[in-house]
Amino acid sequence: MCARAGSLGDGRPMPRLSVREMSFAAIIVVALAAALPFFVSDYVLGVLTPGFYIAVFAMAWDLLFGFANEVNFGPTFLIGLGAYAAGIIDNRLGWAIWLCVAAGTAAAVAGGLVLALPALRVRGPYFGLTTLVAVLILSNLIVVFADLTGGEIGLTVPDVISIDAHANYWIALGFMSASGAILFALSRSPMGLILQASGQDAVQAGALGFNVTKHKLAAFTISAFFSGLAGALYVFYLGAASVGTLVDVTVGVQVIIAAVLGGRRTILGAALGAIFLIGATEALRPLGELATLVVSAVALLIVLFFPNGLIALIARVGGRA
Repeated sequence: MCARAGSLGDGRPMPRLSVREMSFAAIIVVALAAALPFFVSDYVLGVLTPGFYIAVFAMAWDLLFGFANEVNFGPTFLIGLGAYAAGIIDNRLGWAIWLCVAAGTAAAVAGGLVLALPALRVRGPYFGLTTLVAVLILSNLIVVFADLTGGEIGLTVPDVISIDAHANYWIALGFMSASGAILFALSRSPMGLILQASGQDAVQAGALGFNVTKHKLAAFTISAFFSGLAGALYVFYLGAASVGTLVDVTVGVQVIIAAVLGGRRTILGAALGAIFLIGATEALRPLGELATLVVSAVALLIVLFFPNGLIALIARVGGRA
């Protein structure tokens, strides 16, 4: 297998999948996933379907952090805005699902812009702290306005996309595939290259004539769009919205771990990491509380010994074949 060399922490060369190889592998995986409903139970589909939405969360986060190098500790701020806006409109106004999803996406983009404009004026950990505070504020607002949001109990969403496990699975798979293709193409476009350059050295990128702030704002807006859209669709899959499942900091940590575990600055690796986390957690469920510990330990070992993520590990194994 053809591979491009990267590097490990110990200086050894680490092969990385080329764009063509990653695209071909993604097509094969999606094709196999599309055939999966014909061979597995509804239980397995019910495990994988949420994983596909979390994969979109992780891919959107990777565009901002992996390429722009802006540490975003609050991906659930955008997810929560999209989910709650769509859910509240459906609960209170009874609009059609697609209108609720559109409104939720617009709310996430608007909220993302409001957050990004002042946040991008700061650098390093201060940007991350700003996004983290935004999550805490949103969580508190949901509790304070419980009459509208359902508060700590949660918000009931009257409508759902479908009650058929196969339909939900294919919708989620199609959405993840389309989102991944768009985000991957954007990451390999001139905008993605500028983001990568600005993430590595913003001063030098600016000296070369690139508008760093404009491109980072564009990345934040794109990330907000896909996060909000995924959150809005996800709430119509769940049939409910709650802080614990959509906005809580631990949910954001899961998204971040998935992206880093799969392979930072790869987009597609983030999807792989998300599905791995969901599948491993469910497979180890019989262990009870130990399941989270085991999955976390495995994730930590992968990050420590394969800092380029599962994508790089696959490339390395393929390079030896």
